[in-house]
Amino acid sequence: MSTAVHSLIKDGHNSEYADSGVEGDFPLDQAVVEKLPAGTKIVAVHSYGSSAWTATARISTTLADGSPKWWFLKCATEHSGRLMLEGEFHSMTELYKTMPSFVPEPYAWGKFQRSNPETYFFLCEYIEMVNDMPDPVQFCSRVAEMHKLSKSPNNCFGFHIATNQGKFPQAVEWDPSWQSFFTKMLQHSIQIDAQENGIWEPLSAISNHLIAAVIPLLLGPLESEGRTVKPSLIHGDLWDGNIGTDCESGNVYIFDAGAYYAHNEMELGMWRCERHRFVNKKVYLKEYLRNAGVSEPVEMFDDRNRLYCIYMNMWASAHHAGGVDRETAYNDMCILVNKFAPQPSDGEQIDN
Repeated sequence: MSTAVHSLIKDGHNSEYADSGVEGDFPLDQAVVEKLPAGTKIVAVHSYGSSAWTATARISTTLADGSPKWWFLKCATEHSGRLMLEGEFHSMTELYKTMPSFVPEPYAWGKFQRSNPETYFFLCEYIEMVNDMPDPVQFCSRVAEMHKLSKSPNNCFGFHIATNQGKFPQAVEWDPSWQSFFTKMLQHSIQIDAQENGIWEPLSAISNHLIAAVIPLLLGPLESEGRTVKPSLIHGDLWDGNIGTDCESGNVYIFDAGAYYAHNEMELGMWRCERHRFVNKKVYLKEYLRNAGVSEPVEMFDDRNRLYCIYMNMWASAHHAGGVDRETAYNDMCILVNKFAPQPSDGEQIDN
């Protein structure tokens, strides 16, 4: 998909709109034009940003009332591109409904009129942002507020449409139990990793034991002895690259979501990953927990966080040929198994 989508910008011009004075290096399909508000005049379309799986652009327009308006356009190809961008549109729409001041407004998604390659698009409000680490007080209070304000439409965990981790759809079918829902999500990520990178027997063995023996001991207490888990809407891929600060207002925004309703602490699994800047900035975790609190049993928080991080690392492994992400996930599985349900044949950890 990535090769096909990046071929979109090879032409480097908008021949279809050249007579209208449209500038830029990104070909704009008529299907996108038709989604813009009536009376909108297109001024320029330029490639903007970079992505492994999509081609992205910034559209400069003038609205019917003469005011300037900028849009962000993301394009992807083939069936996998459709799943990615349809899922992102619905993810961002759900987040926007919950916290409209925290998310660029999603506007439309659809299919290009051109058919070679089959191309899909996602269109949203453009905000000029910097990608520095956000103010922890503002950012964490808003993430916690989003989790608290959100309400699952059926009081279940999941989402009404498949959403993605990168180029792969997640298993987000509705489930009333967090333990059951998370187990299916993790199993799916492990299966995709094996599909992409081949079966690694030590990982297969330890993951099977983790799922059968550890997850019930670790997540079961969240939903026992009268305790319940609220299904909270989470961004689903909240690493530092998907957070920006408005250059003018200083407001923090989140984007590129793969949302679903989950245990709110699931959002924090990404922050433990060594490849992201959050890992060395514990102030974010402390600030979030100060606003949101910790689920009971409190003493199991760090183990739950490690478990949720395993899920994120399995997806990273699937996207990047295994490597350190796969080894880190394996080591974390070993740690949890040795702590909660040791077995003689666990295997040894790999030194990173």
